[in-house]
Amino acid sequence: MLTVYNCIVEEHDLRLVALAALVCGLASLTAVHLLHHAPRSVGSRQGLWLGIAAISTGFGIWATHFIAMLAFAPSLPTGYNVALTILSLLAAVSLTGVGFCVALMPGRVWAGLGGAVVGGGIATMHYTGMAAFEVAGTIAWNPVLVIVSILLGALLGALSLFTGLKGHTMRRKLIGAGLLTLAICSHHFTAMGAAAITPDPSIELSSLALQSEWLAIGVAFISLVILLLAVAALSLDLRERRREALEMERMRDLTDAAVEGLVLCKGETIVSVNQSFARLANLAPEQICGRELAACLPNAKRREALFAVAGQAIEADLLDGDGTLIPVELITRQITYNGELHNVVAFRDLRDRRNAEAQIRYLAHHDPLTGLDNRASFDQRLNREIKLHRRTSQQLALLCLDLDGFKDVNDLYGHSAGDQLLQHIAQQFSSVLAEDHMLARLGGDEFAIIVPQATDPAQVGQLAESLLKSLKGPDTDKTPAGVVSVSIGIALYPSDARDRTELLSSADTALYRAKAEGKGAYRFFEAGMGAQIRERRSIEHDLRHAIDNDELRLVFQPQAQVDTGEVLGFEVLLRWTHPVRGSVSPSIFIPIAEESGLILKIGEWVLREACREAVGWMRPLNVAVNVSALQLSSDGFVELVRSILEETGLSSKRLEIEITETALIRDPNRALLALQKLKTLGVNIAMDDFGTGYSSLSNLQAFPFDKIKIDRSFIQAVHTKPQAAAIVRAVLGLGRGLGLPVIAEGVETAEELSFLGLEGCTEAQGYLVGHPAPIHELSSLICDNIVALPKPLLRAVAE
Repeated sequence: MLTVYNCIVEEHDLRLVALAALVCGLASLTAVHLLHHAPRSVGSRQGLWLGIAAISTGFGIWATHFIAMLAFAPSLPTGYNVALTILSLLAAVSLTGVGFCVALMPGRVWAGLGGAVVGGGIATMHYTGMAAFEVAGTIAWNPVLVIVSILLGALLGALSLFTGLKGHTMRRKLIGAGLLTLAICSHHFTAMGAAAITPDPSIELSSLALQSEWLAIGVAFISLVILLLAVAALSLDLRERRREALEMERMRDLTDAAVEGLVLCKGETIVSVNQSFARLANLAPEQICGRELAACLPNAKRREALFAVAGQAIEADLLDGDGTLIPVELITRQITYNGELHNVVAFRDLRDRRNAEAQIRYLAHHDPLTGLDNRASFDQRLNREIKLHRRTSQQLALLCLDLDGFKDVNDLYGHSAGDQLLQHIAQQFSSVLAEDHMLARLGGDEFAIIVPQATDPAQVGQLAESLLKSLKGPDTDKTPAGVVSVSIGIALYPSDARDRTELLSSADTALYRAKAEGKGAYRFFEAGMGAQIRERRSIEHDLRHAIDNDELRLVFQPQAQVDTGEVLGFEVLLRWTHPVRGSVSPSIFIPIAEESGLILKIGEWVLREACREAVGWMRPLNVAVNVSALQLSSDGFVELVRSILEETGLSSKRLEIEITETALIRDPNRALLALQKLKTLGVNIAMDDFGTGYSSLSNLQAFPFDKIKIDRSFIQAVHTKPQAAAIVRAVLGLGRGLGLPVIAEGVETAEELSFLGLEGCTEAQGYLVGHPAPIHELSSLICDNIVALPKPLLRAVAE
């Protein structure tokens, strides 16, 4: 009995054995390459590539078997049954094709199962081929080795496709092809080892048996086919590699163009990153690839949440190359890359957004100019402090601050200087406050300070003193001397108020009292203040509607020539008759109108009504209208005067604008420009209340006045105070020297008029000349040749 082992060692041609192994390896490698290419095609093209892969592998299995059989020389006549030989080839191709179809089904299990089917095809082909083998003897089979050969083919076949199809790398392909080659060869030689041939001369070969020479020709043809298929597979693989390289380069260019950082992960292992992520992580791409995602995202819970739901945005911290945590937003998607599922993680840098959100939160609670807390933040803090102090029965102080003369700074130096001043004042105020105090800018030039746990009102008073002194430093560039001060109103909780609203009202009331008493001071709230402030606010409210309700009226006071008594004109005076309060004194409502800004609207109404009335007089008498400092410094005042003159038709020479010296110091340059424009219109300018303001002589020199009005306080004291008489004489002499007429106000007695006549005063105004009255009551004075003063009085003055 001969064993196959002995034949391999002693009677096989080892060169043919090596050729069989080479053909088998080429076929296996071709099959693995084609199996990788087939899934990339669709429809009939995929079936075509599967068929080519099945033919290549089936031919390889068949060729390996019969080349090895040609290498076997048992020293007995041999031949091959043609039909069974062809059937073995068909079995190898068909069963291999079935196995490949199964292996390409989705799921890793199917790859192993398909490989086992291929192993079954190897066994079927081998034993069918052995059935085609004819020899002058009998063949006995070892059942154990037969089973081992079948199991080896199935197991190694399953392992080959499971490994070879798991990845697209050349290493995976080579391992898979090597295992498939081992499956074919191990099965063949193990199966051959299971066969034992016993010579029997009585057995003759079939006349139709295929001789070894013809089999060699068939094997050579099949090997050539395998070689051609291998070359085709290699060419196809090279082309696919170039295509994949170009595709990868294109995809890399696209990902590098993305603003967001992109990371391709296999599981949690980083495979590739774009340039945006490399810059974000402050690392080179080659330093990142191959690392675990945990190296960049150390928070395990955030990573778990990231992969739990694809497409859901989460926020986490990215650890960059310097060890800095960067806030990022993450979104993940799954893609197929090299035939396998990968995760693509998009990283969006949140630093700019976080900074913007922080800036928004800051601006929501702080004043953008000074950096102090704003009204919203102040309200929240005050509410908290009141609740806390209510529970602890402690005392809380609230200081309301208002800058005096801040508008003048804007007018004199511009709004930029005003902004710088506010910043400087905020710094000065903050420097005298304790850490638990809160300073807030409520708007414009209004500030407020919360002083918690104010156990002693005297300490609050000392704080107010410090605040007042902080604006009196030597830095006159930032705090114009004599222009800006601060008034402070102080209220205490719970002694002055029961809740937040009442506390604010009490502090505001104290602030109004401080401003009314001379400004630049502080006042604590007193119970009686509330009624006064409420009364003032009520007057302001009613005054806003006085014009619309037809409650304002004009009265006219005559201005006469002292020596002849002839009426030269009238000064317009404003009166307010309230439906409930009755007649409201101008000394009450005029200051309120100036402080609230209502004087602009009221002053326009007065000017228009005065001009409209004067244009209808029989005699072309002058009409004098008082103008406040706010009106004179307002934009468009000169144009307003021009339009009213054009509207009413009054000659500009008949209009006289009276201003006080205090109106000049607000903004001398603007006042001078306005007065010069009024002079261009032909309007007369009179200085009212001369001697009661500042720098009177320099004002007379600098400004284009047409008349001087001596204040009534001096006139009424000429017989009781020698100093007053001396001042009147000096003013009259000054007027003569400057060529300016002088009119005396407040003349009420014949003695006063006689004094003025003796001193050369040309014009007078007062109760002696005429009481203010509606124009219809003064109709006789606007007729021709009518005098205001009685003739006996005129004779007395002349004498």
